[in-house]
Formats: sequence, C-alpha cells, structure tokens
Amino acid sequence: MNDTTRSSVVVAQSAPAPAPEETTGRPPRPSLWQRTTARTASRGLVTILVATVLLFLVSLVLQPESLGRSSLQGMLPFAAVLAVVAIGQTLVVQQAGIDLSVPGTVSLSVIIVTHFPAGDNGKLLPAVLLAFGAALAAGLLNGLVVSRLGMSAIVTSLGTNALLYAVVLGISGGSPVTTTSALHSLVTGRFLGLPYAVYIALVLVAVTGFAMKRTVPGRRFEAVGDNPEAAGLAGLRVRRHQLAAYVWASLLYCTAGILLAGIVTTPGAFQGDTLLLPSVAAVVLGGTSLLGGKGSPVASAVAALFLSQLDQFVLTLGVSAATNNIVQALALAAGVAVYTVNWAAVRGWFRRVPAPRPQQ
Repeated sequence: MNDTTRSSVVVAQSAPAPAPEETTGRPPRPSLWQRTTARTASRGLVTILVATVLLFLVSLVLQPESLGRSSLQGMLPFAAVLAVVAIGQTLVVQQAGIDLSVPGTVSLSVIIVTHFPAGDNGKLLPAVLLAFGAALAAGLLNGLVVSRLGMSAIVTSLGTNALLYAVVLGISGGSPVTTTSALHSLVTGRFLGLPYAVYIALVLVAVTGFAMKRTVPGRRFEAVGDNPEAAGLAGLRVRRHQLAAYVWASLLYCTAGILLAGIVTTPGAFQGDTLLLPSVAAVVLGGTSLLGGKGSPVASAVAALFLSQLDQFVLTLGVSAATNNIVQALALAAGVAVYTVNWAAVRGWFRRVPAPRPQQ
C-alpha cells in the first residue's frame, strides 16, 4: 500500500459519519402533526381556541341560560361586529401601532347610514357609499400622518377620533334615528338559524386570514411589521404597507358600524364607544404582539367570540356593567401575561428559591 492510499484510508476512518440530511440530500420528513400545525395553527390560535372551548363548558355547567337559544341569538350578531373590528385592529397592531379611532369611525358610520336615509330604503345605498368614503378618508389621515410624518399612532388616532366625533355631533346633534327596514332585514335575517351578520363576518375573517397567510403581499405585510428596517433594505415599501394597514382597518370598522346599525334598531350617536377595549383585548388574546409582526386575524376573531361569551356569562350572573368592564380588563391582562411573560424563567426562579429552614 503506497503513502497516498494509506493517507486516504486514515482520512476516511477519522471523518465523522454524515448526518441523515447529508446522506439523503434533504431533511427528515416532519410528522403529520408538525405539518398540520405549521400550516394551519399558531400558538395564539390554539390557545384562544382552547380557552373558548373551556369558557363554553364552564358556561354550560354554571350558567346554562347563557347558552340558551335566545341568548346565543342575541350574542352572535354583536360577536360578529366585534370580530370585524378586531381583525381591523389586528392589521394596525401588526404594524406596531394601535388604533384609537375605532369608536369615532364606527359611530360615524352608524350615524351616516341612519340619519341620511332617515328611514327611506331608497337612500340606503348612497348612505353606505358615503360611510365608506368617510372611513377611507379617516384611514388615509391616520396612515399618512403615521407613515409619512412619523407621528405616534396613539396620538394620531386619538386626534382623528376626536375629529370624527365632532362630525358625528355635527350630523346627529346627539339624537338617535331609527335604522331603515332594509338594513335591519339584511343584517338580522337568518339562514340555517344564524344571522346574516355572522356570515358576513365569517367571509371577512376568511378573506383577511387567507390574504395574510397565503399570499405574497400578506407575507410582505408581516415582514414589514416585524422589522421595518430590514424590510426596507430588502426593497419592500414600508410606508405603503403601514398606510394600507390603517386604510383597510378603517374600512373594516365602517363595515362593523353598518352591521351594528342594522342590529340595533335605534342606535345612539356614540354606539362605537364600547368597542375600543374589547378590540384591543381580542387582538392580544389572539396572540398578536403589540410590538408588531406576525398576527392571526382568525385568532382575533375567535377571541372576539370568547369575549362576547364572557360578557354574556358575566351578565347572566347578574353583576353590574362596571364589573363587566373589570372582567374585560382582567382578560386583557391575562392575555398579555400569557404571551409576554417568560414562564420558564418564572418556574426556574421558584425552583431556585431555597426552602425555609425549620426553627429549632
């Protein structure tokens, strides 16, 4: 055996065994569970689904009246409205913002589609188009100021909300008007036992969820929210995506306002006031980070159902409205704790705490 052959044998014997992926040329095939969860689920979606199922089970045991037919028929339309608002808020939060103009946009939409027709079904369509035009203007105002001028999203949307309420008061004078019969029938009519508002919300959630997770613009949208600087260096139009978040969110708020005007026969001038805190809570409970990045509109919609049923359950117990607000705030705090606290570190800290010595 010559020197060259001997050295080749030594190298071959000392070389480490190749990894499975180096031998086959591709990594090991993931399990069915890994493939399924990677495609269809996220941590937030799984968590809120489990929490919602548990809530319905607790309601069935402790307060079965909250799951009665009449209770569900009264709760589901409002859950649909909150779900539409929540997916709009999700888009803004994914861009590391927060939209405080939800009450003003929803209330203005309600006022436009009730006061301008004034009970005349023939004027409903122009009023709906006018409401969407006003919402588009509000979304553009929020988006341009935040993306182009670099203003804080909280300050900008709060100012826009005040401006919208000024328009609400200018149109309505603070007095409610009965909605048109056509809008009421369109929203509250039933198919297979469910109101049309539920189907409208399901379609919007499905379309938004598909656009976010299964299309190139949706993945780019998430990339911009996760790291705007890196996205800009990669050639993505950061400002355009931030502007689009506020515009689409405002249009979704308008849709929710129109649905709400159809559900409530005589809606008030400030009908959107009760939707701000639940919309933020639904986004947080759905697992979307308040720092921006990836989020799940579907999870936010499920969280809206969770909050609506929680509200129904608490009201069935006979508590006051103030207590109900406290419960919603606690749910928001719980969502923040679940997704932001490093529970592994907390458990490790408790393990490191020495046990107290017995007194002699």
